[in-house]
Amino acid sequence: MGERAIALGQDKGVVAFEIADVGAALDWHAAHCDKSDAPITGRIIRSLKAVMRGPSETGRTLREWQGQAMEDALALRVAGGVHALHLSGAEPALGPVYRGEVVDQAAIDAIVCAAAERHDAALLPWFAGPPQTNEAGRSASVMGALLWLSGKLGPRFELTEIGASAGINSMMARYFYDLGGTTAGPTDSPMRIVPEWRGDAPPQNPVQITELAACDIAPVDLTDPVQAQRLKGYIWADAQERMVRMDAAIALAGERKPDLVAMDAEEFVRQRLARPQQAGVTRAVFHTIMWQYLPAEKRAAIRAMLEEAGAAATAERPFAWIRLETNRVTFRHELTVCYWPNDAQGGGAEWIQLAEAHPHGAWVDWVA
Repeated sequence: MGERAIALGQDKGVVAFEIADVGAALDWHAAHCDKSDAPITGRIIRSLKAVMRGPSETGRTLREWQGQAMEDALALRVAGGVHALHLSGAEPALGPVYRGEVVDQAAIDAIVCAAAERHDAALLPWFAGPPQTNEAGRSASVMGALLWLSGKLGPRFELTEIGASAGINSMMARYFYDLGGTTAGPTDSPMRIVPEWRGDAPPQNPVQITELAACDIAPVDLTDPVQAQRLKGYIWADAQERMVRMDAAIALAGERKPDLVAMDAEEFVRQRLARPQQAGVTRAVFHTIMWQYLPAEKRAAIRAMLEEAGAAATAERPFAWIRLETNRVTFRHELTVCYWPNDAQGGGAEWIQLAEAHPHGAWVDWVA
């Protein structure tokens, strides 16, 4: 089977990710929602252009946003706040919109504008940070990568996740997976990861996760009802199966919290790499749809540390880097891996694409 290699550093900037104009960013995100089978969320985001023209503080903040509206995922920040108003019952008028009963954009504009005026105080805090959208469905891609890497490096993995949000994927060892007929994880898990699988199934190799620790600059505590409700606000209303998975993740965190700390990703990676590595265990770092939120200097520093760790890897102590991130040329979400030692790399770093995936794990298209 062929392997598609892609250039390291493909994330160095593409025009769409540099959109500063708020209106243009809203248009892009709304269209992206449509393409991702999320028309309800797309309509909500389009209505924010009407909110921008209105008298609310939410509208003024949108109009006067400083920085890169696309890079900041501004549309998704505010859309999360609007969804939270619906989920909490604070704004009953949003119900018909989120149930798909009202589809006329002008009518939705009026409903969302009125909600913004009535709930300014509740919406304004949603501007403060990027969306926390870590989604259990993305662990399908990470597990697929581990199954594939197991055949290259062996079955045992010590994992580090950066930008882990609530640590949902940091509990991935406790999930059951059916990936095109290839299975992994405990069969009695309440978390069932069964995406639509396209292409060949990943190899049925053994995978043992010996350790999994994670960080986030502002982690969400799934055991705190207020924080968990905020996380639900970021879930696109069109995908109710995501809400089912969120409830399963909350239940599992209630039984045992993920190993998650509040820390800068660069410092966390530095500390994790400085620890002794057990022989016969692959040390791997992974992240899922968070790379774009890191400042460029942080990305460069982490990349340098991981490449240095890879260069020092041996057959007895291998190293791997797993990414499920947005290709900034195609805007598709690609699962790629780089692993060491790998004689084919000739001492350098070559990324191998294993799959394309839906941003929330609905499907995986395996290409390896």
